[in-house]
Parts: sequence; structure tokens; C-alpha cells
Amino acid sequence: MRSTDLFSPSAGPAPSMLPKELTWLAFNERVLQEAADPAVPVIERMRYLGIFSNNLDEFFRVRVADARRLASFSAGDRKQQLQTLLHDISERVVALNHRFDEVYYDVLIALRQKNIFLIHEGQLDAGQSVAVRDYFLRRVAPLLCPILLDDQSPIPTLTDTGIWFGIKLRTDNRIRYAVLDIPSHRLPRFVEIPQRAGIRRGHVFIVLDNIIRHCLRDAFCGVLPIEEADAYTFKLTRDAELELGEGITQSFVDRVSQSLKKRSVADPVRFVFDRRMPQDLLDVLSRKLKIGRFDSVMSGARYHNSKDFMNFPDVGPQSLQNPPLPPIGIARLRNFPNIFDAIRANDICAYFPYHSFDTIIQLLKTAAVDPHVRSVKISLYRVASSSLVCEALIGAAQNGKKVTAVVELQARFDEQANIDWAQRLTESGVRVIFGIPGLKVHAKAILIQRAEGSSLRYYSHLGTGNFNEKTARVYTDVSLLTYDQEIGLDLNNLFEFLRHNYLRIEYKQLLVSPHFNRNALVRLIQTEIDNARNGEPASIFLKCNNLVDDQIVERLYAASAAGVKVRLIVRGMCSLIPGRPGLSDNIEAIGIVDRFLEHPRIYRFENSGRPRFFISSADLMTRNLDHRVEITCPVYDAQARQLLQHILDEQWSDNVKARVWDATLSNARVTRGSRKHRSQLTLHSVISAMEAETPPVVATKGETGKGTAN
Repeated sequence: MRSTDLFSPSAGPAPSMLPKELTWLAFNERVLQEAADPAVPVIERMRYLGIFSNNLDEFFRVRVADARRLASFSAGDRKQQLQTLLHDISERVVALNHRFDEVYYDVLIALRQKNIFLIHEGQLDAGQSVAVRDYFLRRVAPLLCPILLDDQSPIPTLTDTGIWFGIKLRTDNRIRYAVLDIPSHRLPRFVEIPQRAGIRRGHVFIVLDNIIRHCLRDAFCGVLPIEEADAYTFKLTRDAELELGEGITQSFVDRVSQSLKKRSVADPVRFVFDRRMPQDLLDVLSRKLKIGRFDSVMSGARYHNSKDFMNFPDVGPQSLQNPPLPPIGIARLRNFPNIFDAIRANDICAYFPYHSFDTIIQLLKTAAVDPHVRSVKISLYRVASSSLVCEALIGAAQNGKKVTAVVELQARFDEQANIDWAQRLTESGVRVIFGIPGLKVHAKAILIQRAEGSSLRYYSHLGTGNFNEKTARVYTDVSLLTYDQEIGLDLNNLFEFLRHNYLRIEYKQLLVSPHFNRNALVRLIQTEIDNARNGEPASIFLKCNNLVDDQIVERLYAASAAGVKVRLIVRGMCSLIPGRPGLSDNIEAIGIVDRFLEHPRIYRFENSGRPRFFISSADLMTRNLDHRVEITCPVYDAQARQLLQHILDEQWSDNVKARVWDATLSNARVTRGSRKHRSQLTLHSVISAMEAETPPVVATKGETGKGTAN
């Protein structure tokens, strides 16, 4: 089925904006396209299937849950619109799931051609059967506890973090039903077993589900005289929204913890089941789980929770996976006794994972032991489970530094990890601030105060990505380290606002949500409109994850009408419709899906030939501009601006992994240029050359700001 079949809009007047939910599905289809592409190494293709599945889970837990909730409480035309949207989502997801099944079987064939076999229980020979049964008895059986269903008892709460078996039993000539948790959270989903007798090449895997199927009767421990047993997988997706009350007698941590417990029993929004499941078993499960009229009920193939495919084992030759790209050294860090001297000499701009995230770890570790450092302040949104960032903060506190960590307890799906780290940080002497209820702190900032001579000086970090060394290996993000004292003062004022949020802060350099980001961005766009009308050079180049804010979209349409050339690189949701005559003639937009997840927000405005560059933690969404604490930071350093321009130019030239954003969400590949240009690979060469050409020692720069966009 073609993309245009999946996403063509229904008949009627052409809209000026596309539903963000449908544009997100178009993004996830690009992930599926990567899994389908035979030019992608085969193990990476399997992992793309896992990414697609994991993305879809989160889509239902968040986006669909929001639409479903609104539909339940709306009336009239609004209710009809939401019901239509839910119907459109369901149709498109069903089509994508069918395509997923096709790609999955293609990948299995490609794996077999590389002597990697994924088999089911019906394909086991005698020796393999013995090995599987032994593994079941040793590792699997102790974790299993079937739940028998009857008419009188309600079904226990089934979590949506894993997969379940619905089981139909025949015992004593009576039909009974049961559910069974498949313990994929405790055991590997893919288990390697011996080759068939007489074959010594290759690797053979069986999924955990099929190990249990092979030994299903043993799962009931011989208690029931089972004559026949059949198991069919199903999966639930629940509403992930946290409901936080305003009770003043509980700590914020306690309220978040209680809300997390509620999430595990939240309403289901999707029920996916093996299409071979008998109707009587399906009816029992639907009744017991109270599947509602706005829930998505979808039949599927034999296997669910394909997000586990992201962890497909590393087997076979290296050619079956993406070749590694070695990290590039930062020239401006060379020949300095410590990182503070390097930052004082010049701004340092890093682009992860091309540069190593060790730069950030080094900054914090140096701050922890430097006797001149007085304080460290940081905002934490998502951190690694074994976080070197947090360990460095603990070390700083233990060395007598004043350490403040703003921990966002409402970072969706990372709430519990953040609660755990908040407690450990507090116990280690770090002052922990939980931000502002109802206003997520999404900014990515570090502020270090250091005694130099008779004064205290600021060293600042502003970035587009989380302080997470694990995701920094697979997410592209930009970090700026600067000695600019105006930026440092702005950051200090921001941290004061987070401690005392009744304060009204003014900033000289930074654009900060929720108070200033929106108006500043609108003014920057308006400046380009005015310049175009006056015959001056005017252009806008935006790279972000999502572009769905109504006002920003309308301002970009106005810019197009004024003759401003607008280029957009949008990874995820894009409600704006590019290239529509009379609406967006001067707007072009692409999205890139490749081996790294594109995550930076880079904003460039022509400004009559004197370009302004910004990096930001904020996407162009209403929530980021109005309901979160976000930072957009101007970039003044010439080399940093050159790096940002290279990123934009190289990605705009991509004709291998770039897809076109258009009104039909066709996901057509970009075709410009006669030579293949894959930006994520060419950027490695470009950045390597930049660093090689950078002089090892440069003059010390000034300490004050270079201008303002406010």
C-alpha cells in the first residue's frame, strides 16, 4: 500500500493545517520505511521495527489518549471532529500494522540469508525441543503465574508495559479461560538455542512467547488436567496522563508517586490481539477489560510488543549493523590545563554524538574538584539510569560546593527514575528543586559559579538535549559552553525564578518560556517579513522536532506571502502545509529519519544579511512556548555559527534519508541533486575537517554579551 493511500485527506475544502496526530503517524511511517529498506543493514532493520512499535505505544498512551479523553467530554461539532479523528487514526494505524507485518517477514527472510534464523515452536527438532524445555524449567517457569478467569471475579489489573497471553483451555470437557504475563521485562525476548542436528553455521533464536507456548501445559504446574491449551498474545495500552491534585498537605513527590500508581490502572485506549484468537476468548477479554467505544481494538499478527526488537542481539558480521562513527575531538579543548580555561578563551559548541558527551561529564567532574568553584546549578529532565551526571553532582556536593538540581518529576515515562535520583541527590547534600507544578521545566542548562581573582564568574551550558549519556550516543543534539557573563546572569536569574516562581524576571540575552519565547520568535519572523517587503535579504531556516503551534504556523504563512524564503527541517509532527499555492508558496519542508534520532532545535533568521542563530530546548508547540520552562539561546561565536550552518546545509542537501512534507503526507523521498548525499554521514566528515582546521590557541574573547534578540 502506498503512503498516499494511507494519508490522503478526505474530500472537502483544503485545510490550512493538518491534524498533528496524523502527521505524527506519517513520521512513524518513515521509521517503517527504514525497516523496509534493503539498503539498511538487516539487524538495524529489525531494530527499526522495534522503534516503530515503541513509538506507536507512546502515541496511543499520549496522543490518542488525549483525543479520546476530549471526545468523551466534548459535545456537538467538536465531539464529531474528535470522533472522526479517532476513526482516521484507527484506519491509518491498521494500514501501518499490515505494512509492519509485511516488512517483518521480509526482514526474517533477509536474516535467513545471513544464517540468522528466528523460528517458532513448531519448527523445533528433538534436540532443540530439549534445550527449550530445559530453559523453560530453569528460567521461565519460576516467573509464571496464570490467572484463571471466571464470571464471578473481576480480572486483576493487567499492566501495559508488557505482553500477555489469552489462553483457552479444555479441561474435564469444560472450556476455561486464563491470562498469563509473558515475563519479557525479566528475561530476554530473543533466546539463542542450538542449531539443528548436523548444522554448525549461523545463529538460531526463538522468542520467549514461543518457549512458553511449547511448554504451555507445564505453566499450570499439573494442577489442572489439561486436555488442550492454546495461547494467543494480546497487548493493552493505557492512558499515560498523570492527574496531579492540588492538595497542600502532600509533597509534590508523593503526589507524583501516587499518580504513577494510578497510571498502571488507567483506562485502556488500545487493545491489540492475535487475529487468530477465537471469538469466545476475545469476547471474554473485552468484557473483563471493559474495552470502551472510543478504544482502539485491533487485530494483529502473532507477536506483539515488538518494541523488544530494538534489543535484537548483536550477532553475525559487523556489516549487519551500522558501522561505528568514531567521536571527533574538539579542537578548542586542546592545550588548556582545564576545561574552564578553554571556555574562558572561546565558546565551545558540541554536536552530539559526533562530538563525545564526555565533554559535559568532564565539565561537571572538573567543577566537582576545582577549589575555585563555589556553586553548580543544573536542570534535569531525563537522565541515564546509571547517571554519571548525577554522580558528578554528588561528588561536587561532597566536596563542599553548593549544588542545586532542578529535577522535573513530570518527565513522562521517566517520573519514577527522576524520583529515585531526586532522593539520592538530596541524601548526598544536593539542594533539589522540583520546579513548578503545572509548568514542566524542560530547559537544558548548567550554571557554574567560579571565584576568579576578586570576583565570581559564570560558566554556562545551554543545550537542546537531555543530560543523558546513554541517549547522547543515538540522539543528535547541540550544546553551547560559554563564558558570556550576561548569559550567565540570565541563567542565574532563571534558577532564582525556579526557586521563587512568584518573581517576574527580565532577561538580557535568553528567550525564556513561558514569558518571552513566543513573543520573541514572532518578532523575529515579523522582522523577516518587514525586510522582505523593503527589498532586503529575508529568509527563515528552522530545524525542530515538532511544528504545530497555530500562531507560529500562521506567521510563517504570512512570511511566505511576503516573499520570505522559508526552509523547515521537522522530524516529528508538522501541521504546516508547505508549497500550497496562495498559502505557502515560499515554504519547503523535509524530515530526516536515519541512524541517529534528529533532536536539535536550531533557528536561523537572515536579518538583512546579518544572520541570527539560536539553539533551543523548545519545539514550536503551544506547550513549549506557553506551558513549560524553555530556553532559546542566541549563538554569537563565529565557529559555533559555522557549525550550525553546516548542520542546516548538509541536512537540506540530503537526498537519501530526507522525505518531503506535503499536503498528502506522502513521505516521498527528496530527489534533488544527482549525487547521493546522506547528511548524517557527510556531517561526520565536515565536522572532522572543521576541527582539524581550528587553530589550537586563539585570543581571549570578551566577557559580556554581544547583543539581544528580546
